[in-house]
Amino acid sequence: MSADGATARVVFKAPKGEKMTDAVNKATVEKTVKELRSGSEVASVADPYTGHAVSRNGSIAYASVKYEVSGMELADSSKDALTDAAQDARDAGLTVEIGGDALSATPETGSSEIIGIAVAAVVLVITFGSLLAAGFPLLTAIIGVGIGVCAITALASALDLGTTTSTLASMIGLAVGIDYALFIVSRYRAELAEGREREDAAGRAVGTAGSAVVFAGLTVVIALVGLSVVNIPMLTKMGIAAAGTVAIAVLIALTMIPALLGYAGRRIKPAGQKSRLLGGGRTPKEPGRPNMGTRWASFVVRRPVAVLLLGVLGLGAAAIPAASLELGLPDDGSQPASTTQRRAYDLLSEGFGPGFNGPLMIVVDAKDSADPKAAFAEVGDEIKGLKDVVTVTPAASNKAGDTATITVVPDSKPSSTTTEDLVHAIRDKGADIARKTDSQVLVTGSTAMNIDVSQKLNDALLPYLALVVGLAFLLLIVVFRSILVPLKAALGFLLSVMAALGAVVAVFQWGWLSGLMNVEETGPVMSMMPIFMVGVVFGLAMDYEVFLVTRMREAYVHGEKPGQAVVTGFQHGARVVTAAAVIMMAVFSGFIGSSESMVKMIGFGLAIAVFFDAFLVRMAIVPAVLALLGKRAWWLPKWLDRALPNVDVEGEGLRAHAAPEEEKELVRA
Repeated sequence: MSADGATARVVFKAPKGEKMTDAVNKATVEKTVKELRSGSEVASVADPYTGHAVSRNGSIAYASVKYEVSGMELADSSKDALTDAAQDARDAGLTVEIGGDALSATPETGSSEIIGIAVAAVVLVITFGSLLAAGFPLLTAIIGVGIGVCAITALASALDLGTTTSTLASMIGLAVGIDYALFIVSRYRAELAEGREREDAAGRAVGTAGSAVVFAGLTVVIALVGLSVVNIPMLTKMGIAAAGTVAIAVLIALTMIPALLGYAGRRIKPAGQKSRLLGGGRTPKEPGRPNMGTRWASFVVRRPVAVLLLGVLGLGAAAIPAASLELGLPDDGSQPASTTQRRAYDLLSEGFGPGFNGPLMIVVDAKDSADPKAAFAEVGDEIKGLKDVVTVTPAASNKAGDTATITVVPDSKPSSTTTEDLVHAIRDKGADIARKTDSQVLVTGSTAMNIDVSQKLNDALLPYLALVVGLAFLLLIVVFRSILVPLKAALGFLLSVMAALGAVVAVFQWGWLSGLMNVEETGPVMSMMPIFMVGVVFGLAMDYEVFLVTRMREAYVHGEKPGQAVVTGFQHGARVVTAAAVIMMAVFSGFIGSSESMVKMIGFGLAIAVFFDAFLVRMAIVPAVLALLGKRAWWLPKWLDRALPNVDVEGEGLRAHAAPEEEKELVRA
């Protein structure tokens, strides 16, 4: 039956006042069917008139086309032949649309992706006060993404990678690539402002911010590669491809950025100085005034309880819609109304009912049954008695007469919970029939497979969460040499990801602001969204945690009191983390304009998650908790302190190395 082959449904609609059974329209359809059968890769074409594929009112009919190869392997010539046959029927006066996976739509991101990069460029210019310094993170991120996407494209055929794999890899790679370069360039300028030579400043920037980049990148890679534990090939490939792009971004940030800084020389100004083109050389209006990060951190340290309560309650309120989360996989009904797939879906719903777009195929294996025909009949009769069943076709058996297929058309659309309940009900009935007739009843088809994949993803969420959070928790213990700081980081992440899922449910399931987001069809949230969001958002959340809190720990290790260390961390890191978060939000938001519902949903989900995590968790809840904990935040059992390797993200070794050199300079003086 070419079960793995691509399928297409060519849907015909008669002009107003006419029927598909009229002689002229019937002749046009039969000519189209004959034309479709001539394709080199076509396995079979079902004639609407012999296959009872005409609607009751006679206005709509469809022809089913099956191919010998899968949709990924289908030749362009076969796709062109399909569209040409449909166009010929249109020219004859019929409305013709094509559904199925044989003519899969290529995702389009539109101009919004370019706008996202433009916003990132503006933020970088404002942050650095220099066009040259702002250009470095953009240049290196684009190079890194280019390498990653080229590798994915080269391996796409061999590894059977989908079109969304490169889109998601470029989305994540671009965001982290800009951020990692941003942190190193910012630290380099801060070191210059302290009076260091350029080579020394570059070395220290890579030794401190570069170390933080490595560990931040590791958390992202762990989260993405960890998607393989779900054991769904598509998700595994997406995760590994995106992780590879992140690894490339880390390598480029550690190697190419220092090289570019050396090449730029004195054209890169110390922190606080702007290029002349952007107003450099002017006397500041309020010299000595603390920056915004310092003022905000001081406020939080003075009122930690109020800030903590407001942050937790706000995220909790945003997370409320997540309690109504319904999962499913997108079908042609979620495509934009401008596509032929969506129009074919709507025509079939109009002519045959919403469940017609998601038929269930029942396979009855009666090889061990004493009376296979009786088993086939009993299966059909039992299914007819179930709720939400519109049509049950007679059993079609193989030549041996021991295996048969039965097509079941539900009353509700493929992505509804009612159809999901029907699949489970058929399987429950099948188990009873199997005991009576010694036959096996199996349910397949794209609708049943989507339901099973969604269930598998749902079941894997908690084990995956435990694995990723557990590994990253251990990694952060090594980085921060603390128990409570990594614990606080993990709990804060859970708050932000639940709030982000709540926002996704509100927009894509409930329809809030759906017009603004260009969501044409609300429905269940894509089943891989929660687990994918957990993986990506956890990695990105730990980025901000590492970059912000390592500055606090650096200040604490070098003698500052806990409260003052929080303020110092914000003094140096808040501006950079804010810029990084705005850049990530801009890049992810750029993908909201995609025509692919999965890419659109992931773009929105990641953008809102970054907002919640960066501005509510890391900028408000984290300093409030650290202010309340005081010295206890940096507590670590002595036996564990001795057992852990010293990764020195804070650069203590650099200061110790620099001290003798400074003493020598004093002696010479």
